[in-house]
Amino acid sequence: MYLGLDLGTSGLKGVVIDDNGVVLAQESVSLTVQSPHPTWSEQDPLSWWQACLEVMAQLQERLDLGKLKAIGLSGQMHGATLLNQQGDVLRPCILWNDGRSQTQCYALMAESPDSIERSGNLVMAGFTAPKIRWVEENEPEIFQQLAYVLLPKDYLAYRLTGHMSTDCSDASGTLWLNPATRQWDADLLATTGLTLANMPTVHEGCDVVGVLSKELAEQWEIAQLPVVAGGGDNAAGAVGMGVINPGEGFISLGTSGVYFTVSEAHRANPDNTVHAFCHALPDRWHQMGVTLSAANSLAWLAKLVGKSVAELLDALEDSDMVRTNVIFLPYLNGERTPHNDPLANGQFIGLDNQTSLESLTLAVLEGVAFSLLDCQNALSSAGSSAESLSLIGGGARSGMWRQIIANVLGKRIIYRDGGDVGPGLGAARLALLGEQRRLGGELEALIAQYCVMPDVLEEHVPALETQAYYQEKYALYQEVYQSTKTLNGRLSTLASSI
Repeated sequence: MYLGLDLGTSGLKGVVIDDNGVVLAQESVSLTVQSPHPTWSEQDPLSWWQACLEVMAQLQERLDLGKLKAIGLSGQMHGATLLNQQGDVLRPCILWNDGRSQTQCYALMAESPDSIERSGNLVMAGFTAPKIRWVEENEPEIFQQLAYVLLPKDYLAYRLTGHMSTDCSDASGTLWLNPATRQWDADLLATTGLTLANMPTVHEGCDVVGVLSKELAEQWEIAQLPVVAGGGDNAAGAVGMGVINPGEGFISLGTSGVYFTVSEAHRANPDNTVHAFCHALPDRWHQMGVTLSAANSLAWLAKLVGKSVAELLDALEDSDMVRTNVIFLPYLNGERTPHNDPLANGQFIGLDNQTSLESLTLAVLEGVAFSLLDCQNALSSAGSSAESLSLIGGGARSGMWRQIIANVLGKRIIYRDGGDVGPGLGAARLALLGEQRRLGGELEALIAQYCVMPDVLEEHVPALETQAYYQEKYALYQEVYQSTKTLNGRLSTLASSI
């Protein structure tokens, strides 16, 4: 058996597969996000470790973990996990959807104009590098103690093995890695006052980075298993869905939304706010468009009205509503693609006395689909496309939402077995690859054998009769942002100034 640990924003999952890649069990523990100030988003790394211990305890009750052969990791990207020389956490991790460092982004681009060319990506507030500059300027006492910077999943790897390591897919999202060489760039690190000594070693996703500590092995009654580097959540999700060859793609409907396509080389296109990163497998790269609030938008609405997401979706389906005059901009955490605007606000437009909760729910589903169309258009302008798309993430469980996305994108959408645990499945597959290669297997043959696309559960073809409705509404959706974007900064500061 092989274990994948997937550290998401809303929870930590453990996924166990057998030698044939079949999912045997999965368990999860919820996590919470703290937002002490507007645009801030943080988590305590110690809560990740506690969640890991709880997931392992749950799996122990279901399976004989003595049969485990290796552990892999996947996780939310970009988070700045700061440790001192002793390996202790210095402050809460600043997460991927934190927007506080926009001023530092402007400064870094002005000071190091070649940084975009070297990293292949725009300097955005969600990435790791500007967060470190913010800490240096606003929490100098923390910066002075800073010895190591780890990404979220790599903190778990450190707690599991005692070694500081990362993989090139996750490291691509820091703005310190050169995706062409797949290694740290000393000049990029220097822009934020760091050196190679502050960074973990960079590996490919299926490389073994250490073995489970003796203490944990005894606690879990298992061997000192090899631990592989793993991947950032999106690259790991691609491995889980078998999206590993140029021209293949998927959409992730997690807390954030990701439109992901594989490329045969590092193809940067920062002008279109496209992320160009390393894949979690060697000699592969990928491009992404990212919308910061996908399934989170629906969860936000559900919490606001005191219902569950399932209740909202059930009520919408029962209503038979398929069109609404309400427009929703899903910019609850700002937006990346295509706006790179951390101050963008979420909005409902078109409300009146007749507006129902079902209409709001439908507007949210459509708004997230439109944000994914923004991503598709940005990727297309960068020369990247996929004929059909697999769909993964918790939001992918809704057949109605899958069909709306197919209609809006004009693409065939495929929902596959394991789509709800894609990154965890990918982490387990990377563990399997690492262990089989350690035993003498040839990597490309192993990838071809194990990194296959899971069985199709349902396909969604665009409904031609809906195209005029969605095209016109998408144009209005775009116009709403352009017409109101100058208000966003003023609204963000208004409440805090009172």
